[in-house]
Amino acid sequence: MSENYVALLGTKGGPAIRPGSSMPTSNLFVLNDKKIVVDCGLGVTKGLVDQGMQLKDLSLIFITHLHSDHYLELGPLLHTSWTAGLKTPVDVYGPPGLVNYWLAFLMSMKADIDLRMEDEGRPDIRELVKVYEIDEGTVMDHDGLVVSAIRTEHPPLTDCFALSFKTADTHVVCSGDTAPIAALEHFAKGADLLVHEAMLESALPALMERIGNGSDKLMAHWLRSHTFAHDAAKTATRAGVKRLALSHLIPSDDPSYSETDWQNAVDEHWEGELIVGKDGLKIAL
Repeated sequence: MSENYVALLGTKGGPAIRPGSSMPTSNLFVLNDKKIVVDCGLGVTKGLVDQGMQLKDLSLIFITHLHSDHYLELGPLLHTSWTAGLKTPVDVYGPPGLVNYWLAFLMSMKADIDLRMEDEGRPDIRELVKVYEIDEGTVMDHDGLVVSAIRTEHPPLTDCFALSFKTADTHVVCSGDTAPIAALEHFAKGADLLVHEAMLESALPALMERIGNGSDKLMAHWLRSHTFAHDAAKTATRAGVKRLALSHLIPSDDPSYSETDWQNAVDEHWEGELIVGKDGLKIAL
């Protein structure tokens, strides 16, 4: 059996990229030989290849919610995997609305798909990929892997999910995007690893000035829909998780702030191992 691990492929909160920035959210969970893609922000395809994954082996994808930094590259990942030799089924799980996204993507690429099927003899990608829209509760229970979901607090969206991945030996939880919620403490109870989104409170004013979009709406969104690092630490402590990894970082690319600042932000509330996310970081389980 191969090793179990989590690879943080993209660790930036938000969809925009700039020179020197990290990439938006995507992850690879490898549990009991299953390769599970969790979120498909811009850059996920190259991130998977950089981890040594053969795209033709893609089989299981989860999307936490329909913000572009979490699913913008879902269609391109599936299509590129198909051109890389994918011939076997792929199951995609995500919130209501994901089926419409996939159907629209297929329509946008219909000319290319039909041409490659005729000219290159490829199977019909429309028959290989199945999209399942999820709700709270058990999402999947198959071959020793149980995936569960709870809704998070991420307004204005209501269909935004935290995900729990359990095998006989390993429990990993992904917070998705969320303000602090007590339900996550129970959901992640005793997990081997909690991957939690995080904002660095002291860095937000400088980030707003750097973005320069001329509106306070973005700051209001951050404050009502996301979690400060110190609050993620409180959640991890109350849940009794073994390790905490911070990802979907806001900000992720300000040279004025380092890993030490993130560590300092959680020190009063978390005594366990802290992992500050970086693109491509592999966490053994």
